[in-house]
Amino acid sequence: MDEIENLVSEDSGSAPALEPIAMVALDAGRMLMEAGASANSVDEIVAKFARGLGADRVDLRIGYASLAITIGIGPNGITRMREVGHLGVNQRLDQELWHLAARVSQQNLTPEQTRAELTRLATKTPRHSAWVMAIAVGLACAAFGRLLKVDWLGTGPVFLAAMIGQLVRRELLTRHVNVFICASLVSFLSSLLGGLGAHWAGSATITTSMIASILLLVPGVPSVNAQNDILEGHPTLGSARAVTVAVILIFVAAGLWFGQVLLAKSFGI
Repeated sequence: MDEIENLVSEDSGSAPALEPIAMVALDAGRMLMEAGASANSVDEIVAKFARGLGADRVDLRIGYASLAITIGIGPNGITRMREVGHLGVNQRLDQELWHLAARVSQQNLTPEQTRAELTRLATKTPRHSAWVMAIAVGLACAAFGRLLKVDWLGTGPVFLAAMIGQLVRRELLTRHVNVFICASLVSFLSSLLGGLGAHWAGSATITTSMIASILLLVPGVPSVNAQNDILEGHPTLGSARAVTVAVILIFVAAGLWFGQVLLAKSFGI
């Protein structure tokens, strides 16, 4: 059995400054979680930050909505917790955090300098414009539509419906609308536009066009992370992510159903 450590109060004057190290490491972990990183990635990166800033021991508990860390230097230890916001996807920020962790692990940065770098990454990491993302999403959904056997007459409406849906989704999330309500609203709008457009264009694959128009809402990265977290020894976080994915899919399906019902009653489609 491990020997119980005798912790010295941090304000005793002899303890190192553990608080800045713990909070900087937690901020890095929070940013990784919100950027869509897996539990193993968060664990590895947070340990690099904490050890690079001087910690001897690092223990991290990863939850769906919070992170808790215990770090120690010599006989001194401290435990802190940090809330985690909405789990999105930002691969560019994820990569920048990995690069920063490599620099911190070489012990070339102080906690203050590291915090300044985290602030810079959070505010200055470039993002694609809303229109670039919308066009890319529209093209992706149109391409998937073709794989699902949508005819050429229905491909254009799928592109336009998915593009408009992406613009609306971005605006709703910017206004902090509940992610599940957002998924249902965008699913309804995109499926309705895709179905109407395919009908007016004379497509013979109206139902498939409606389905292809909402593929932008499929939570691919969270689904993969949920599976990886469970398989890699984080069943609690993985299960929470899996439940969230399932609920999102239920709301997406509800939006699609409402769109189909409205088209059937209003246009007989």
